[in-house]
Amino acid sequence: MSLRTFHQHRKAIEELFGIEIRCDLSDGYNYYVFNPEKIYGDKVRKWLLNSFSLSNLITEWHNMSGRILLEAVASGIEYLQTIIESMQQGKIIEVDYQSFGESRKTYHMETYAIKVYHQRLYVIGNIQEHDKIRQLALDRILDLQPTEKNYHVPESFNAEKYYANTVGIFVNEELKPQKVRIRVYGEQVDYLRTLPLHRSQEEVLCKYEEYSDFQYTLCLTPELISQLLMMGDNIEVLEPQELRKEMKKKIENCLTRYK
Repeated sequence: MSLRTFHQHRKAIEELFGIEIRCDLSDGYNYYVFNPEKIYGDKVRKWLLNSFSLSNLITEWHNMSGRILLEAVASGIEYLQTIIESMQQGKIIEVDYQSFGESRKTYHMETYAIKVYHQRLYVIGNIQEHDKIRQLALDRILDLQPTEKNYHVPESFNAEKYYANTVGIFVNEELKPQKVRIRVYGEQVDYLRTLPLHRSQEEVLCKYEEYSDFQYTLCLTPELISQLLMMGDNIEVLEPQELRKEMKKKIENCLTRYK
């Protein structure tokens, strides 16, 4: 590429991603990434770079588009810019929202964070009508408008810590994290090694070709049970007994439907 095009791209990369590409004049005009921690130390920036790279590859190889199959993201992405602006400016948003099986409601929300889970986008924040932190799925939003009312994110709120002991999107602040131990069989062991169920995952016992035991620190939520059930007969919950009993109950209910 021409030198002019190179510098245009270099400046665009700095503006979009905050990544500086500099020139080392003492080493034969070699260019290098000045702040690599921006790539590897920031999950959001890394996600954006990966998405951008994938989009560029598909665009470049447009004749392969019918042979590159991606999972669809749920609707609601059109509200994302307004939500991010709300977070940046500290402005409350007014949301017309309809959960599955419920009537339409209007909420005033202090936007704290955004989370992507299972191809759905969620905004997390304080709902003033309930004075509680809640999660709203963007694909269930019917209308969203910014307001001029200000808010401040509490110093005590940290999105990473808020979800630290939960699998999924919904948090029950009344639940306390517990030690969860599961026994995993077959190829599912390798799947969990490469894609952990949760960041607290530890492989505490390995019987090689027989099974492995994995341990977690988690709240016992419905989403955790759903994720464990998805592994079918490849896992067994060892503890706590409360979770083991609930898994057994769900499996028995499932068997009843097939009688």
